[in-house]
Amino acid sequence: MNSLKEQSLQALSSFFGFHGFKGHQESIVEAVLEGKDAFVIMPTGGGKSLCYQLPALVMEGTAIVVSPLIALMKNQVDVLRGFADSNAVAHVWNSSLTKREMVQVRHDLQSGQTKLLYVAPESLTKEDNMAFLRTLNISFYAIDEAHCISEWGHDFRPEYRNLRQAMQQIKVRSVIALTATATPKVQQDILKTLGMDSAILFSSSFNRPNLQYEIRPKVHVEKEIVKLLKQIQGQSAIIYCLSRQKVEEIAQQLQVNGLKALPYHAGLDTASRAKHQDYFLTEEVDVIVATIAFGMGIDKPDVRMVIHHDMPKSLESYYQETGRAGRDGGVGRCVTFYSIKDMEKLDKFLSKKPVSEQEIGRQLLLDAQGYAETTMCRRRFLLHYFGELYEEESCNACDNCEKPVHLVDVSENMCLVLETAHAGHGRFKALQVVNSLLGNLTAVLKALNAQKLDTWGKGKSESAHYWQDMVRHALVKGWLFKDIETYGLLTITSKGLDYLGEPQPLWLPAFQETEEEEEQETQATKAVALDTLLYSILKDITRKVAKRHGLPPYAVFSETSLSEMATAYPCSQDELRSISGVGEHKARKFGAELIDAIAAHVETNQIDRPFDAVVKSVVNRSALKVYIIQSTDRRVPLFDIARSKSLSLQDLLHEMEIIVQSGTKIDLDYVLQESFDEDSLDEVLDHFRDESEEGDIADAVRAFDGAYSEEELRLVKLKFLSEVTG
Repeated sequence: MNSLKEQSLQALSSFFGFHGFKGHQESIVEAVLEGKDAFVIMPTGGGKSLCYQLPALVMEGTAIVVSPLIALMKNQVDVLRGFADSNAVAHVWNSSLTKREMVQVRHDLQSGQTKLLYVAPESLTKEDNMAFLRTLNISFYAIDEAHCISEWGHDFRPEYRNLRQAMQQIKVRSVIALTATATPKVQQDILKTLGMDSAILFSSSFNRPNLQYEIRPKVHVEKEIVKLLKQIQGQSAIIYCLSRQKVEEIAQQLQVNGLKALPYHAGLDTASRAKHQDYFLTEEVDVIVATIAFGMGIDKPDVRMVIHHDMPKSLESYYQETGRAGRDGGVGRCVTFYSIKDMEKLDKFLSKKPVSEQEIGRQLLLDAQGYAETTMCRRRFLLHYFGELYEEESCNACDNCEKPVHLVDVSENMCLVLETAHAGHGRFKALQVVNSLLGNLTAVLKALNAQKLDTWGKGKSESAHYWQDMVRHALVKGWLFKDIETYGLLTITSKGLDYLGEPQPLWLPAFQETEEEEEQETQATKAVALDTLLYSILKDITRKVAKRHGLPPYAVFSETSLSEMATAYPCSQDELRSISGVGEHKARKFGAELIDAIAAHVETNQIDRPFDAVVKSVVNRSALKVYIIQSTDRRVPLFDIARSKSLSLQDLLHEMEIIVQSGTKIDLDYVLQESFDEDSLDEVLDHFRDESEEGDIADAVRAFDGAYSEEELRLVKLKFLSEVTG
């Protein structure tokens, strides 16, 4: 045994390049070398994989590593081969292999060269595969992502339930089960299902102090994501979305805005997934956009940001996915965009599942929703969920702790919550406690005679969200206990009874209702400020450029475009092209002097540039632009074009103005010939060319004494702009 231990220490240095273990690694490796069962709970980035890779390298035979993710298997095999002299040291065995590759894997296994064989649970439990593995010398089994065994886990895989039987049929050997995310309930399921009653438990803290947690309202999400990634441009980030379509849209949005990003989801072919993964690992791209359902088994230590476009279905998913940030110990920023509408949508999806799965899924959703909406320290909430006590009241690394808060004494209301739960005799869930305090007589509460409680309706002055938050605080304080086995029934604890008997002041952040998204959008819009000095500078330059080209100033850049420039401070051709009404042609033809002036203004005044206006639209506007151009080319009447896109004529003309101002021609002769003869058209064109400096339509109406309508004059102006700027 000493020799094996010595060999493992030597391999730690010579193979992996480490000169010492961290955390529980040494004790875990020793347990595996001694043939003992081990259950390892270690946060993402804690070094779980080394706990089975190192003993596998020094022990006789081949270690079978069960993993649910093809991406994770491939990544770990690639890393091991990078350390070793031969690719035979580790192999993947799953559905992605060709017949030729499978022959090579079998050859290397039979020759004893392969120390680690990574298999999917589906592959391990196939009869012919088990028959082949029985012929090999198996050193031990490693069950990675062991939470997949439990229905209460965030990524339940029924195939994991059959692992114990499969291992017994192949060869009885010791087992090491590993997971980064396991609530107490899930831990029990893992041990029971794998038959590991005598396993040594190695549990590390779930706290990742280098991670910063933030929940944002789901407003202008794409724009916010681009802004966040621009702040760390050149560094690695992962974005999670719930749907494949959203993955593709976000990836395209990022590419359009100059960010190196690629999609990653199960809808891509195997070759594309592998290529995108490799590009991310080799840093040819900075950002991977992935589906939550498919997962990202990427062992990349320097991911600086993890963004959730959608709130995950459970806190286990959230913890594991955010845990991919900062695995090198550096700061990792975790930003999640939350909307209650998303949670309602996920809840509807559950209705198609069996009743037992619905109950479990809804409980997991409620916990995730509670985390997103809580006013307490997010780290404290998260660690409590995984059964760990976080002593500090504030972590100073989450949005709730960093923003200034007004504290209020909520002891009276907390007593109402505890009294109601106590009076329910363990028959109330959180929803029943809340409805009792609000006086909402539901069918369940009527059956329980809840309307007769002393606390019935005493919380009407507060909202349902407020009382839900109070229940969450009571759970974290340990005054209430939620029984996961009964899908969330609440009982008061001895600590809760003590508090009820002798209440003390309880100071918590003042609860704030979630604002409506429309109001948040309004506030976000108000936050953008126009730099009036820069605007006047840009306007003077535009006049000079226009004079040189023999054009009115508005034909070079409109006031709207100049206002946007004086807000976003574009300092490159690429950024200038992102301004509405500019486009590639105008940026190249007229933009050089403006870019130089903006850059000088930014440097002189030490301005921290926002990127709001730099975010380009991808799907809707570009599709509308193509439709309008194609329709006018086919001479479709304007009213028909507008009606087909549910636009007013004024809105359609506005969209056309955006198109021609950016330098794209639109043929409107077929429309103008209905209202103008050749002479009158030339007369109006001359007005916009020679007499109007700003292209103001109201001035044109007055100049022609009302002979033409606003719409007719706007169409002539569109023709003029299309000719001179296209």
